Amino acid sequence: MKADIVVIGGGASGFAAAMTAKETAPEASVLIAEKLPRTGKKLIATGNGKCNLSNISLASRSFHGSIDAMAIIGKTPDWHALFTEKLGVACVTGSEGREGGVYPRSNSSTTVLNAIRLKLASLGVTELCDCEITEIKPAKDGFMLIYSGGVIDCRKVIIAAGGYAAPSFGTDGGMLRILKNMGIRSEKICPAVAPLRVSPDRLKGLKGVRIKGEIAAFSGGRELRRERGELQFNENNISGICVFNLAYLFQQYEGRLTLRADLALDMTKEELAAYFRSVRADRRGCTAEELLSGFFVKNLAVWLIKNVLGRSPSEPIESISDRDIDALCKGIKSVEFEVTGCSPWQNAQSTMGGITASEVNDELGSVKYRGMYFCGEILDVTGDCGGYNLQWAWSSGMWAGKNAALSLKGGKK
Repeated sequence: MKADIVVIGGGASGFAAAMTAKETAPEASVLIAEKLPRTGKKLIATGNGKCNLSNISLASRSFHGSIDAMAIIGKTPDWHALFTEKLGVACVTGSEGREGGVYPRSNSSTTVLNAIRLKLASLGVTELCDCEITEIKPAKDGFMLIYSGGVIDCRKVIIAAGGYAAPSFGTDGGMLRILKNMGIRSEKICPAVAPLRVSPDRLKGLKGVRIKGEIAAFSGGRELRRERGELQFNENNISGICVFNLAYLFQQYEGRLTLRADLALDMTKEELAAYFRSVRADRRGCTAEELLSGFFVKNLAVWLIKNVLGRSPSEPIESISDRDIDALCKGIKSVEFEVTGCSPWQNAQSTMGGITASEVNDELGSVKYRGMYFCGEILDVTGDCGGYNLQWAWSSGMWAGKNAALSLKGGKK
């Protein structure tokens, strides 16, 4: 089998790469090689099936890694030009309560996938599914791609095979291992956009608690980042979008990362103390946990009495002194959790780490192998929740596809 350009990976970035490559070089044959029986499986699941395509507030602060994501995004069409104008997908912003998020008007990822498939078919891009590339061999005029069904000869290859996150959708890190054997270097790999693990002993009694607040990441006493949103407590991790947006820090600060949560964002310590003193006076004869029962759900009220004050929830409320109330308020405004790890790849939405910036040129081409390009999650870029990772997939795919096609025509090396 032969093709001018082979895109390894039939996900968001692979689709964008194949589409743009074919548009740039209409005479070229473009093939998508996908390991699963069907392309687009991970895209269908994106945003709980609602497909958060992009964000109207794209900025460098929302992307992390050694590669400058915004430098690439700024060179490619925006979400409106791509989806509304080119693919005919009507979009809306602000769905799901996420500020700035861009979604298909249908609120369904299948709308997006169908539009992409129609475009690829009209362009003449072909797909080869159940095709897991197990080896890439440089050849005289391009590459030999080895898979169970034989060999695909191509002039250019675009690697859009993803990272390690969500392996059930085919992204199990296999291509990164192949590239490592070829001498292509990656940054340290770890889950991102994922829950952060905490000692189960520290979270005992909090399973199922959800509360709106603010959470900050610290290392060595230095604040790294602060986020607001709903915190979700589980048996061994803390979750929620605000936590997901801190997870990338685990790569750099493993073993040195602390979370501090403000569980009463709308009140100062002084306001809290005045409130609880009033409650104490009104609830004489009650237990200590009843001091907090009008403010927090029972699980959290009991946990705070035990873990902040070190007291029994069944003690008389009168035993809680003014000093205890001050200590309790301080804890509520800054309760600490030591991060012990990141959640498994099955629970991660993205990969932190990947092919490092020194391995690619400005066209997202390999500096070691002429004719090889990269896009999407396999590169060392991860974005925050809210459409940033999909925007990186679309933009990096379009940029890699364009440059691979131009190199066929002699426009670029």
